[in-house]
Amino acid sequence: MSEAKISELKNDIDELNDLLKLAKRKRVQDLLSVEVRKLETEWIKLRDSASSSITPMEVTPVPTTSALVPEKRYQVKLNGYGWDQSDKYIKVFVTLKNVHNLPKEQVYCKLTEKSMELIVENLENKDYTLLINKLLEPINVGESHWKQKTDMVVIFLAKQHPNIKWSHMTEIEKKFEDQRNNRFKSDDFDKKDPQESIMSLMKNMYETGDDEMKRMISKAWYEGQQKQKTSTLYL
Repeated sequence: MSEAKISELKNDIDELNDLLKLAKRKRVQDLLSVEVRKLETEWIKLRDSASSSITPMEVTPVPTTSALVPEKRYQVKLNGYGWDQSDKYIKVFVTLKNVHNLPKEQVYCKLTEKSMELIVENLENKDYTLLINKLLEPINVGESHWKQKTDMVVIFLAKQHPNIKWSHMTEIEKKFEDQRNNRFKSDDFDKKDPQESIMSLMKNMYETGDDEMKRMISKAWYEGQQKQKTSTLYL
């Protein structure tokens, strides 16, 4: 009777391990791992009890539970994206290689009237997030949606006020542009080197701005450097 039960438990453990390899969601993986450990404990007790009363025999070692722990995934924060608009939608384009191969439940957005967060889970052992706060205008969460395309996710943010053109994606970007334009119009600007005025303005806004402002300034500085390099090549 003991030998039959030992064999049955071993078969159960093997089958649960096979299911664990196929499981995608963390909660399911954790539940299966706990059940495997319970059966392993019971299996070991029965095996040891049986071996004490019979002639020792060769037994295949059970896999250690450490091998069953899901591999830790890397967290990646995205900054780069493109955007366009129609009368009804703001369209956000996020490039991610092989994202089209993921199940739909692993690619989703968290939306509010003034923010969007794209979440991509377990893409080649990495979790990606893109957070855009303080959108320039409010969006209609219920009418917004997203699609997976080849190596890209496109988010359709429904405008709460259709037909209104957005000049910028976020309030931060507009604020930065307005401050820069106001600085250019000041009397002091004519007395200073334009490049020096721009750098002074960006430095001041970077030091006093929040994380989103700092990200936008870094992006603007990088794009400016790239344009300067390109212009130099064609001289």
